[in-house]
Amino acid sequence: MTSLSAPVNEFRPEWLSAPGETISDFLAEQGWNQSAFAERMGYTEKHVSLLINGKAPITEETAFKLERVTGMTAGFWLSREAQYREALARSHEERVLEGEASWLKDLPLRHMIDCHWVRHYPDAGAQVSECLRFFGVASTKAWRASYQEPMAAFRASKRFTMDPSAAAAWLRQGERTASTVDAAPFDRAAFKASLVAIRALAKEANPEVFVPKLQDICAATGVVVVFERAPKGCPVSGATKWLTPTKALLMLSLRHKSNDHLWFSFFHEAGHLLLHGKRMMFIDTDGKLSDEHEEEANQFARDALIPPSFNETLAKLATDEASIRRFADQVGIAPGIVVGRMQKEGVLPWNKLNDLKVRYTFD
Repeated sequence: MTSLSAPVNEFRPEWLSAPGETISDFLAEQGWNQSAFAERMGYTEKHVSLLINGKAPITEETAFKLERVTGMTAGFWLSREAQYREALARSHEERVLEGEASWLKDLPLRHMIDCHWVRHYPDAGAQVSECLRFFGVASTKAWRASYQEPMAAFRASKRFTMDPSAAAAWLRQGERTASTVDAAPFDRAAFKASLVAIRALAKEANPEVFVPKLQDICAATGVVVVFERAPKGCPVSGATKWLTPTKALLMLSLRHKSNDHLWFSFFHEAGHLLLHGKRMMFIDTDGKLSDEHEEEANQFARDALIPPSFNETLAKLATDEASIRRFADQVGIAPGIVVGRMQKEGVLPWNKLNDLKVRYTFD
């Protein structure tokens, strides 16, 4: 996977070296003084002194003169000048951004660094610049308008408190990952039909087997599935967002590792994509207060995993392991998912038959 944390082939020197230093080295190699060099260049000694001290820029005209005098191409000199001016501007910009360093305290920065979402820089200004680039915004003000304020609209329950900044970082990483995935244009009918094959994957115990299959099936219908561990302060199970009118993001947080939780979360998010508008974004937590959209997505997930035609049988099902295994085989689903459903409906205590659940290990 391509990292988007910094521009490709980025050159960030820890020093500022003016092109004049290269000129000075050349003069030393040739045994020329500035007066002799000025004569060869057709410049005054004062102008040559300004060039060497980095106070006069290397223009196109100067670059071609340097090419003829030094043998180094005009392109070399213009590139050297551009790198120097960029380094000067970057140094100034990062000194300005040091004044925004308090913003870093709002972010789950350690998580972002440990997960390689961003690079670590010892200089505060450079770290602010790196994090702004991660979010794809030009300033902390723009970040607040684009991320913090929209995230603050998602309220968790009294049981869970969601940090808008942590949620924003998690969702942004999902966007960045999704941008590297080729997906067909969204096809609602195809995505809905694919859920039959996806449901069969819920019987697979090994994530290394079912995750790539799940992602491939969904990408073929215009849905990019991203698994990304959420940072502290972001007690989410999943999220959905339309990246474009023809490309959707379905994100799972790995908050819960058991198969009943993970597959319910997937089908819950799938329900949002199929039932609700493309202008809507959903970030789901375990304790999120109920609303119409969440109830609809919950019902969609319940019916997708265990079809309503089995509800009557499930209601009368004995709570012993053998009966649950037989029912799971009949339905074509993993026993742990049946256990999870029965626990949610209060038929089984939360501490009973949990050994029937599969607990995944993700890298």
